[in-house]
Amino acid sequence: MKIGLSTYSLLKAIKAGEMDVLDVVQWIADNGGKHMEIVPYGFTLVDNLELADAVRDKAKEVGIELSNYSMPANFVQETEEEFEQEVARIKEHVDLLHRMGIKHMRHDVTAFTLPPEKITIEWFEKNLHLMVEGSRQIADYAAQYGITTTIENHGQCVQHSDRVQRVLLEVDRPNFKTTLDIGNFLCVDEDPIVGVKKNLPFASLVHFKDFYIRPFDEHPGGGEWFTSANGNYLRGSIVGQGDVNIRQIVKLIKDSGYDGNITLEFEGMEECREASKIGMENIRRLWDEA
Repeated sequence: MKIGLSTYSLLKAIKAGEMDVLDVVQWIADNGGKHMEIVPYGFTLVDNLELADAVRDKAKEVGIELSNYSMPANFVQETEEEFEQEVARIKEHVDLLHRMGIKHMRHDVTAFTLPPEKITIEWFEKNLHLMVEGSRQIADYAAQYGITTTIENHGQCVQHSDRVQRVLLEVDRPNFKTTLDIGNFLCVDEDPIVGVKKNLPFASLVHFKDFYIRPFDEHPGGGEWFTSANGNYLRGSIVGQGDVNIRQIVKLIKDSGYDGNITLEFEGMEECREASKIGMENIRRLWDEA
């Protein structure tokens, strides 16, 4: 088991101009992280191969793995031409991963932000064939490079554990698995313990995040709160300090025999570097105690 950090965790510092992605690589190594997940927000690599090479070389220099690359994707397009354009766009990112030596990728299958009528089970089933076909084409293309592609419980249409499994089982490719985010189940009001139990057997990567949770009829006031699919209030927290039962989830993961990468993804209001450092320390401590 190796603990690392998503670049998304330090996005506020990147956006403020206090760090660039090369600084993030160094920061992770300096603060005990063993790997880095690239989420190209605040910077891009697919259209900046010089920077991509610099990130690859910097990670090698400081001795951390580039463990995953997470990107948006949307296979539910209006026309066949638009679908093919989206598949071609994602294949360019697969080529980027091959160039950088990254062997694991997460792509979405629908747009992240959707209106309520497009997160229903009816809409999901109606458009499942597009999600499956797009995922198959990307998995098959990535297989030539030895890259594992994954779907995450991410975006309210395909965030429930059963819907993730539905896509996984339909795609039916040995290099198509799930990036299991322990906190994201809350965005569709699924108990994280239940979601983790159900999807852990399919996981090739685990994301750790934590949330403060307040019920729909108890408005928490100001701050970076957002609402779940059913109107409950969520706000990102330092991992181990929020309302997700991190200790029980750590035990579930450890007892399962999972020994892959664990990526911290912080998206709370606290200062991002301090919060990320505390979060990684908490995961390490709770893993040792489990």
